[in-house]
Amino acid sequence: MTRERVCAVADLETDTAKRVVLGGVPIAVVKDSAGDIHAIGDTCTHGDISLSEGFVEDDTLECWAHGSQFSLLTGKPLSLPAYEPVPVFVVEIDGDDVYIDPSQTKEVTA
Repeated sequence: MTRERVCAVADLETDTAKRVVLGGVPIAVVKDSAGDIHAIGDTCTHGDISLSEGFVEDDTLECWAHGSQFSLLTGKPLSLPAYEPVPVFVVEIDGDDVYIDPSQTKEVTA
């Protein structure tokens, strides 16, 4: 696959998430409190819940249903009940636009 435009940078509000579906892959696009833009899998690994409906705090996204927090940097759960990570996608900013390739995930080692 190739990268796809998902929105303009200005379309993203600080400390909020926006759900997009690219190639059948649900992705939560998040602008954190520092203004950095992240993209992680939009489905909580504890239940079939959209993470983009959750709460953003610093560099985490919390599932609204059961409270699991996921790192926007690594995709790893930081609290139970989730224990499996979500994928983290590469985000490219080109001018004023946000692009994501749903087939390109970040290799996270930490």
